[in-house]
Amino acid sequence: MIGIVDYGMGNIASVRNTLARLGIQTVVSDQPDVLKQASHIILPGVGSFQASIDEIEKRGLKSVIRDLASKKPVLGVCLGMQLLFSEGYEGGRKEGLDLIPGQIKKIDTDNILPHIGWNQLHIQDERNGFSNFEGEHVYFVHSYQANTNAEYIVATTEYGVKIPAIVQKENVFGMQFHPEKSGKVGLELLKMFLGVEGKQ
Repeated sequence: MIGIVDYGMGNIASVRNTLARLGIQTVVSDQPDVLKQASHIILPGVGSFQASIDEIEKRGLKSVIRDLASKKPVLGVCLGMQLLFSEGYEGGRKEGLDLIPGQIKKIDTDNILPHIGWNQLHIQDERNGFSNFEGEHVYFVHSYQANTNAEYIVATTEYGVKIPAIVQKENVFGMQFHPEKSGKVGLELLKMFLGVEGKQ
């Protein structure tokens, strides 16, 4: 069973429906006892960094998510990926979940923001079979990006500047794009994440 964190914001329905098409059972909850029973955790997200962290804190989920990440594979999707980082600067500085070192800042590009549409993945780290996704297209909707160390960047995309598209630190993963809206490639990436085992 896959646990989807419900903090009142996010693309929960689309993520859940996509996993259902894969025949995967999910539970949507903000209750620690329920989420602890899941094999994997997905943190969705649509909206602003600050408002999302505020909701997570209001529901007492910050320490819960950190604890889950110490034991289980965790995937942040779109804004959910950004929340995994140390801090964000959307509407002022706000501390994130601090599961991956780095900052979330507005994309420094002359291109139109938000970055919306299909864009290519360029694989930087070929571990775990990610090399199979070189050049594949996935669907993005965002105006902010992660600024982090190269060791955590699995894949990038180009939008006037190089943007981290997939990040990983141990069993914590992030996808800046929407895998649930990225067709067959997105489904394959979700299946890859679901094949990751938790810490023993």
